[in-house]
Amino acid sequence: MTQLRRELAHFRSYPHDMRILLLTNLLYALVLPVIDIFVGAYVMRNSQDVRMVVVYQLAVYTGIPLTFLLNGYLLKFVEIKRLYSLGMLLSGFSMAVMMSLGTLSLTGVGIAGVLMGISFGLFWANRDFLALSTTTDENRNYYYGVETFFYTNTYVIVPMLAGWFIHQVGTAGWFGGERNTAYQIVTVVVFMITIVASVVVHRGQFQNPPNTQFVFFRFHWLWNRMQLLAILKGLAQGYIVTAPAMLVMRLVGEEGALGAIQAIGGILSAFLLYVVGRVAKPEHRLAIFSLGLALFALGGLANAALFNATGVLLFMICLLLSRPLHDIAYFPIQMLVIDTVSEIEQRNKFAYIASQELGFYIGRFAGCMLFIVLATAISDTFALRYALLLIGIVQLLAIPVASQVLKGCSAVRDEPTSSE
Repeated sequence: MTQLRRELAHFRSYPHDMRILLLTNLLYALVLPVIDIFVGAYVMRNSQDVRMVVVYQLAVYTGIPLTFLLNGYLLKFVEIKRLYSLGMLLSGFSMAVMMSLGTLSLTGVGIAGVLMGISFGLFWANRDFLALSTTTDENRNYYYGVETFFYTNTYVIVPMLAGWFIHQVGTAGWFGGERNTAYQIVTVVVFMITIVASVVVHRGQFQNPPNTQFVFFRFHWLWNRMQLLAILKGLAQGYIVTAPAMLVMRLVGEEGALGAIQAIGGILSAFLLYVVGRVAKPEHRLAIFSLGLALFALGGLANAALFNATGVLLFMICLLLSRPLHDIAYFPIQMLVIDTVSEIEQRNKFAYIASQELGFYIGRFAGCMLFIVLATAISDTFALRYALLLIGIVQLLAIPVASQVLKGCSAVRDEPTSSE
């Protein structure tokens, strides 16, 4: 209890708006696992087509960058916390649209996906700017450590509870024994949580970005390297959101097992990652970044080598560690580069946030298309088995690029006029 009180006191020592943002993200962290995992499982269960799951994800990813641009214009007229809360509320609404579809079709799945992409675009565009504006380079490791602690725990607990509930509805006959009814009930709970999160975020005194131009096509060389990192990160995002659901539904069999697999090792990793964020310094970011990518590649290798329930288990354990480790390092690096380059180019910082989303989209699109091409040209099984390994190997290229970016930040601050 003494240690807990010490950690709470440490949390309260940070600025009010930073704490409000973290509390809002804690609430929304209860929603994201449902959206990321069980929406894909719902599409898989009702279509029995892994390609339709990937089409849904492509629709989501298409809506995100377009909404980033729209959000930039809306920020000239609407408070940022209102747009932020609208994004959270829309995620619940888009889930409701998906669950209301009688028969899944490419058109219906695509529309639901675009709606979810719009909600994510509003959420992430404003969340990223608020994280940038309410933190400094010195406290960003802690910020992302706490945020990752939230997300890692909820990615264990929420899938376990939701998976158990959906399983019980189907096997114990709750609510008529209809699993789609279970998905609809989960959707209602998700919508209620987004309402609470929207109320909390309005307690912050957040400032909109300056009302200046935010669309540019030429950037400092350092930002171009950061865009390459975004593409490599997006490559995994394009497939990783739906991969766990597809693998479990194919090799393990049901949503209850999906939740149980997420739980194994997850709680321990959450506390480990909190400690990493608490004690790590800016100079440790490259090592953390490299470890996260190495674990992802190792998980992809286990899945490809075994391609059974054990392989899925090993992959999920690696994923539970690799994703948050990668994020703890990636986002502080991204914000350091934005701070550095925006000072040199004298541009609105939101311009870099919007630009980075294009890099993510290119990578996500490439990741999704890799799966579709492998599934169409060879087989679904081949794509599920080897796509993760291929992506993991390619992502390792991000390590030398990240090293160059970090060295470049120091060099550019000494020579602020150098650019290309």
